[in-house]
Amino acid sequence: MIPEIHYRIGNPALGHFPGHHRSRRGDSGFEFRGHASLLDAPDPRRLDLHASLRDPFGNWSVRIYSQRKAIPVAVLADLSASMGFDAKLGVVADFVDSLAWSAWRTGDSFGFVGCDERVREDLLLPQSRSRAAAGEVTARLRTLDPEGRSAAGLAQAHRYLPQRRTLVFLLSDFHLPLDEVSRLLVGLSAHELVPVVLWDRREFALSAERGLAQVADPESGRQRLVWWRPALRERWAGELAQRREALLAVFAAQRLRPLFVEGAFDADAVTRHFHA
Repeated sequence: MIPEIHYRIGNPALGHFPGHHRSRRGDSGFEFRGHASLLDAPDPRRLDLHASLRDPFGNWSVRIYSQRKAIPVAVLADLSASMGFDAKLGVVADFVDSLAWSAWRTGDSFGFVGCDERVREDLLLPQSRSRAAAGEVTARLRTLDPEGRSAAGLAQAHRYLPQRRTLVFLLSDFHLPLDEVSRLLVGLSAHELVPVVLWDRREFALSAERGLAQVADPESGRQRLVWWRPALRERWAGELAQRREALLAVFAAQRLRPLFVEGAFDADAVTRHFHA
């Protein structure tokens, strides 16, 4: 059974499709929003006699109830070579599978944009309300061998998102220069953005206590030998902590609260991110 994510948005939903999310639109829903003149909202079934009697101009007032609306939900994924480390793409596939199912269950549309050096149009999924729309993308992600030397395509991905405000999950390991991360976040500021940082602890440590080890940069292809010793291990751990703090500062500057996934995908952890 596919695990479900229970997400929500901070601002009232826009759009015209009925759905699950609170909005300030419509006049025949179930959530009381205020009063209007009977001439502006001609529905005598919602006539409020008490409010009408209090009106100093003697106008008839009716209750206005907001309708719940659907929203677009999208995943914007980094598919550069560094995302091929261990099971990262498996986590991306699980995330997409779960979120697409959850969006369908909630009545929202779902879309996917994957990027390496460019936007991968072969993996592009425009917004859809189809239950099976994400199935092919998920299957391809599970067998994808990423070879992109960078994630530069992320800077152009906003062109493939809906024009109206969208709940966007940005999935990446964020092994990018911090100024590029900042520009990317600014470029997506028109949407409700959730950065999802995908890290694997084995990226930053070796199991052996000491010895000669070969390390490689998957995006540049460069390799080198290092003498793995306790002092280097401590330095590596310190740089990991510094990188985390630096990313948190960049996210905080845009008033974003990131979700760190360090291991397998956990739908409940994503839900807690919205309801904590």
